[in-house]
This record gives sequence, structure tokens and C-alpha cells, in this order.
Amino acid sequence: MRIYKAVVAFVGVLILHSTMDVKAGTNPEDIRISRRDAILKNIVPPAISEYSASILSFGAKGDSLTDCKPAFDKAMKAAQKRNGMRLVVPAGTYFLNGPIHLVSNVCIELQKGARLKFTSEAARYLPVVLTSWEGTLLYNYSPFIYGYKLENISIIGEGTIDGNAAETFNTWKSKQDEAQMLSRDMNHNGTPLKERIFGRNHYLRPQLIQLFECRNILIEGVKITNSPFWCVHLLKSENITVRGVRYDAKNINNDGIDPEYSRNILIENVEFDNGDDNIAIKSGRDHEGRSTAMPSENIIIRNCKFKGLHGVVIGSEMSAGVRNVFVEDCTYGGYCKRGIYLKSNPDRGGFITDIFMNNVTFDKVEDCFFITSYYHGEGKGYATDIHNVFVNGMKCREATNAGLVIQGYPEKKVTDIYFKNVNIEKAPIGVSFTNTDNVVMSDVNIGGVVNIPCSAK
Repeated sequence: MRIYKAVVAFVGVLILHSTMDVKAGTNPEDIRISRRDAILKNIVPPAISEYSASILSFGAKGDSLTDCKPAFDKAMKAAQKRNGMRLVVPAGTYFLNGPIHLVSNVCIELQKGARLKFTSEAARYLPVVLTSWEGTLLYNYSPFIYGYKLENISIIGEGTIDGNAAETFNTWKSKQDEAQMLSRDMNHNGTPLKERIFGRNHYLRPQLIQLFECRNILIEGVKITNSPFWCVHLLKSENITVRGVRYDAKNINNDGIDPEYSRNILIENVEFDNGDDNIAIKSGRDHEGRSTAMPSENIIIRNCKFKGLHGVVIGSEMSAGVRNVFVEDCTYGGYCKRGIYLKSNPDRGGFITDIFMNNVTFDKVEDCFFITSYYHGEGKGYATDIHNVFVNGMKCREATNAGLVIQGYPEKKVTDIYFKNVNIEKAPIGVSFTNTDNVVMSDVNIGGVVNIPCSAK
């Protein structure tokens, strides 16, 4: 059983779980900064090989017509033989008639004006590879840029990664239901992984970039567009930096960054413009997630601009748990349906804890801050433990539906949520809290600030 100890005032009272080494009288802001900085020390971008080669030397042509997949395949073999390479892609459009399968110790540098443009022909992403789809491990079409059990991977530069998926994979959403439900049944029933074969005729869209069981990752500067599904999927990986990436990815389910079962991650200075969640932190779905028991943790998000469906999301596939998430000094680049969204349901189980939001600003949203334990109004048997969420400094010009929403579950209330220095200028529903316990607010204004009262005449 976890032991909780009241240690110091935070917005009246601060409850910290016993894994925190806290002495009476310690400033809670110092605690947050100390924990964040300890995590940052463990996030170190990979070293990049001193050996450099141009993709042109492997036969690629940036003419938008020549199939450059053979050139990238040759480059990967050469990098593997040399135990490292900085692969330079100069200006031009490089057509790839299939996926890039990365090797360890490789850096792909997309120089300004360079564009990787992938084929829209699904068969070119076969044979199937081990991957994951909506929180369930299975075999499916290869992600367009795929790395499995690698280390020291960098994708950098000012160029563009173009999934070219708008006219093909983007149309699969309406065809996916049968395969989607089959994957969930396999998850719930514990079907052996070797029997979870999808791919052809199943319509589960592959991710644009997936790094699976990888460590020491840097994705920096590049522009991402036209993805077939999730844009950057960080699966069972660690020591990750995503920095200065730009998005124009408005296809269906074009999440920006999806860390799943992953840890020690820094996401900073990213400009989102996505057709779905900007950042969606996950940790597996239902039975498989609970049995995997690998939380997503130690994630720092700072100085980002949000635009798309939702800004920062935790869930809904989060059955192994999510903890130690820091969102700091972020603002908006445009409209978001919801600013901060923590979502689970009673199929999931798991936990969401130790979430810190500091100095986050949104413009016009539907809901500014939303926690729900009953996502899609479904599920039973495995309510999620959601507690220890700290919001200090949140601004929003207008919430067209609600300012602050918390929906706990009757058998598992959402507890220990703290709001401080929150200013939502306009909202028809200011606060809606159900099935909650110990929600504390300090210096919270929704719908304006009341001035000094007038006196009776």
C-alpha cells in the first residue's frame, strides 16, 4: 500500500507520495524543479558519427522520380559495416518505393530543401514487421521509417519527411473496424504474438516513424507532413530528445508524438499543426498493458506551440501507467479542442500520477483542462487511479464548453488535484467536478475577475 504524507502547503495542502524524499518546510516548487532536473540529467542526445557520406554516393537522385529505397538500403548496410555514419541528404525530392529500416549509430541529416517522399502503395510496406497498433503488439505493415532494437539514432536537419498518404492510407479509417476489433480481442484474450498477423486486407495504417525498443534517440529540426497514421511513435524506448520539429500533418489520426512504454524523454521547441493529438502519452491497452507493467515516465515537455485536436494528452491507452510528466512554458499556435486532456476508462486500469503543468497558455478551446475516468462512456472492472496532478499557471482566452472538468469513477475517485494561478477569461461552465476528492484551488478565476464590491447607497 502506498503511504501518503502531508508535508507542506502547495495550494493549501500538498500531498506527496512516499517515493519523494521530502523534509518538512521544503518549498514544493523546489521539489518539482529538483525532480525535473534529475530527470534531465539522464537525457543525453546520442553522439553522431564523424564519418559522413552523401546519399548521392549510394545512387540516390533527388529528382522525385528515381526510386531511392535501394540507395538508403545500401547506406544502412554501409553504416552497419562501419559501425556508424552521418548520412547527408542534400536538397531535392527523394522518392522511396518502400520503408527505410534504420541501423544503430546512424544519423540521417536532411538538409534544407531535402524531402523524403514515400510511396502510397501499401504492398511496398510488406512483409509485415513487429509493431504496435493502438496499444496492442502485433505484426503489421512496416512503419515508413522503422527502427527495432537499435541505439544511437538521429534524424536531423531542416528538410521534410512526407508520408504522401492523403489519397491512400488516409482513406483506410472507414475500413479498419474489423481488424481493429480483432486486435483488441487478441489483446484481451492473450493471443500469442506470433498469431497476431495483420497487414494485407486488414487496413491498419502504419506509423510514419516508429522507434521500437531503441535507446539514445534524437529527432531535431525536420518537418513532418502527410503521415499515414501517428507521426512519431516512441515504443518501449528511452533517452529521447525531440527538438525543434515542425508539423503540417492533418490526415486522420495524425498524432504528433506518441511515447508509449517509454521513459526519459525531452520534447522542446516543437511547433505542432496536427489532425489529432499533438502529444499523446500512452502505455499499452487493457490486459496487455497491465501485464506488461512498463509505465511511461520521466517526460518533460517545454516551450512548445500547440495546434490541432488536443495539446497534451495522457491516454487513453495507458494501462501500464503514466507518471512524472512535466509540461512547462508552452503556448498555442492555433486552435485546440482541448488544452490538457487526461483520459481513461474502466477497461484500462493502471495509474496517472505526478503530473505537473506550469505556465501553459491556450487561446480558444472547447475545454481548457479535462480529466475523465470514463472515456467514451465504456468499460468495467479496471478503473484507473488518477491522483497528484499539479497545475500552477494556466491561461486561456475562451473555453466554449468548460474551463476545468474532472470526471472520476464512482469506485475510484480522482484525488489530490491542485489548481493555482488559473485564469480562464470566458467559459459557460467554469467548473464541473464529479466523483472527486481533495481538489484544491487557489487564485483561480473563470469568467473574469470580480472587483471591489460597491457599497450600499
